Amino acid sequence: MAMAWGQAELFPKANEAEIQRTKFLLGKYKEMTMLMQDFEKFEKELKQTTIDGEVARRIDQEDLHADKTANATILIEKQRWVYQRYQFYTHQLRRAFSLIQDDDEREAVDYRYMQGYSYKETLLFFRHGLSESTIRRKIAEGTESMANTLKLMGFFEQDDAEY
Repeated sequence: MAMAWGQAELFPKANEAEIQRTKFLLGKYKEMTMLMQDFEKFEKELKQTTIDGEVARRIDQEDLHADKTANATILIEKQRWVYQRYQFYTHQLRRAFSLIQDDDEREAVDYRYMQGYSYKETLLFFRHGLSESTIRRKIAEGTESMANTLKLMGFFEQDDAEY
């Protein structure tokens, strides 16, 4: 009996909620990567605006401006927190994606989620090689494969702890 329990721990299967969470995060993957790039691009600018605002506040000693500076700092910290969460999610998703063993599943998930194409665009991309039902199945199986990998990596426990 201990052997069966040990095998279950070595090869965990994601439950339906974990598969749905994976699908949800995959659906947000492209948006998360775009927002991360935007944050990286503008973070220095935001910091400089905050520094300039703080210098001006110290010179003017205006309470109104001090509130704006504090608000800007809070906004940057909030954006940094979101950025760090997105970094965590996208990194884990890329790890799980790279471990999909079936080439068709990996290609279907890549096109649909990692590259961010719509379901219809994904169907059009594969129309010469695979039927619609096969594409749907490959996306679902690839997503489940990723969910299983994420479960093995302890992702869902970390994800729950952060909520």
